[in-house]
Amino acid sequence: MTQDEIRPDWVAVDAGSDALQAWAMKGGSAIATAHKNASLASAGGLGPALDALTGEWMVPDGTAVVICGPVDGSGEALRPVPCTPLPDRLSAVAHRGWAVHAVPGLARKTPADLTQGAETRIAGFLALNPGWDGVICLTGPTSTWAEVSAGEVVSFQSFLSGEMIDLLSSQSSLARFPETDGIDMADFAEAVSDSLSRPERLAAHLSALRAGAVTGALPPGAGPARLSGLLIGAELSAARPYWLGQNLALVGASEDTRLYAAALQAQGAGATVADAGRMALAGLTAAHRLIRN
Repeated sequence: MTQDEIRPDWVAVDAGSDALQAWAMKGGSAIATAHKNASLASAGGLGPALDALTGEWMVPDGTAVVICGPVDGSGEALRPVPCTPLPDRLSAVAHRGWAVHAVPGLARKTPADLTQGAETRIAGFLALNPGWDGVICLTGPTSTWAEVSAGEVVSFQSFLSGEMIDLLSSQSSLARFPETDGIDMADFAEAVSDSLSRPERLAAHLSALRAGAVTGALPPGAGPARLSGLLIGAELSAARPYWLGQNLALVGASEDTRLYAAALQAQGAGATVADAGRMALAGLTAAHRLIRN
């Protein structure tokens, strides 16, 4: 099928904080996909982002777009937990010829927290795993631990570990580690253990990591592994009530879930692993069905 023959019935969009993914949909099946390494803000807003993602498809005005992510920055559409990951129905907002249906995020008042896309991946995971109860950890720049029971999100807690790793490794005094082909899992595991057992020493561990890089005492390639391990270990310490003794699932990109799975496995906590894109599409497909009911 050539690009100009792609005529979707509707369009699914996952607006992540660092990437945009769109699927041209025929019923419940994707016939094409498009990707852009940008956020909605850096792409110029919702309209330009949709134009860029679907520019090579034949999409008529009024086509339904089901989108998850930080679409509405006002927070007015957030739904308080406990609740189902998706609402009973979705309403449309006309936007530059698009019939946009944004999946509302979830909110927690104390401590203040919200989801912007995680709820849709949770819905997708539950759609593909009916009757599943437990805790789902959704990895990425923001990681979210969500307790799920009887089809509802009972509670959740988010962490900026992924964003902190990116910022510290690129825009701080730790931004001196040489490029490596991958994460050394032995160094990663040691850092997870250090931070998990003594999370109050995280800042000191980071300072020691910087000193090791400056003095040359840090083994080659160990920096990125230890940085990731320290931040993920501190997160696991804070999120212990969510994962200890729980039925666990990890949803995210393969490298992220590999690290979290290894860190959890070292604590005797095994987890089912699922791909974030597949879960997002399943959740968006479930949300699309709410339009027609």
